[in-house]
Amino acid sequence: MFVLSGYEYLLGFLLVCAFVPILALVISQLLRPKRYSPERRTTYESGMEPIGGAWIQFNIRYYMFSLVFVIFDVETVFLYPWAVAFNQLGLLAFIEALIFIAILVVGLVYAWRKGALEWS
Repeated sequence: MFVLSGYEYLLGFLLVCAFVPILALVISQLLRPKRYSPERRTTYESGMEPIGGAWIQFNIRYYMFSLVFVIFDVETVFLYPWAVAFNQLGLLAFIEALIFIAILVVGLVYAWRKGALEWS
């Protein structure tokens, strides 16, 4: 007897979600080549021999720019469920969303002032 009635489909979905990647890994393990030649083990870089080392240091601005993008992208994703249920939520939820957006604007102004949005 399943205690939580109505969740059988969720359990089935989770089992399928767990089984598909395992099945893909097993099939790729069976179909892959068993022996590798020395050419196969070399580093491949656009058909040319690699020049120099693989460890190069990037400017910190690239990381800052991408971090700011990810933060604001995730916050936009948080606004999507609110927008879908906007008609049912009422005035209090609208005020809460405005406060949330105001916090985002403050963060954007802070990042702008600190120069995190400058690419050069």
